[in-house]
Amino acid sequence: MKKASLVLTILLSFLFASNLKAQTNEAFYAGKWKITVFGTPYGDVKMGFVIEKKEGKYSGIVQDSTGVEITKISSIEEVAKSITVSYNAMGYDLTVQLEPADDDNLKGILNNMFDTKGIRVKESK
Repeated sequence: MKKASLVLTILLSFLFASNLKAQTNEAFYAGKWKITVFGTPYGDVKMGFVIEKKEGKYSGIVQDSTGVEITKISSIEEVAKSITVSYNAMGYDLTVQLEPADDDNLKGILNNMFDTKGIRVKESK
């Protein structure tokens, strides 16, 4: 009987943990991200994305490296395990395709030309 209850407890723990992980991944991209775009004509460009998810839709803003808002994100499309962020900056329509590298890092490409990496900004408590 003890073995059966131990096995049942372990199974329930795994089910609970996988359900919890699925719920947190639902809004994986929501939050603040430090984004670096490598090899642009302006050198490596650092910026921030602040993304939120409300009523199943993502929205957000683009910030410069000091946290000042540059522009609003015009659209965020989520497909499978990636998102495409579209915005206009300096007169250019830009798109960044991003996908998770791990729980706190992104990798992607800007306008199908420049490698991009992102790191989640964790709020200090």
